[in-house]
Amino acid sequence: MKITEENTMAISYKPLWHLLVEKEMNKEDLKRAANITSNIVARMSKNTYVNLDSLEKICLALECKIEDVVEIVKDENTEEIK
Repeated sequence: MKITEENTMAISYKPLWHLLVEKEMNKEDLKRAANITSNIVARMSKNTYVNLDSLEKICLALECKIEDVVEIVKDENTEEIK
């Protein structure tokens, strides 16, 4: 498992934001389509933890794969935890 010094995960939701642009959707549209809360969208905007249930709802609503929603990013401040 990898974490940064600030205890944030090495996950980015940048692919999701690009997908929303392609689908001409905004965050409010995503909330309604996937039946998720504003809190979940806010957490994704900050690249913080979102549970897999929420990610599954997003993938089903947008008819996409999980890799279309999240990506793992490598940061020089990221260190491996054993």
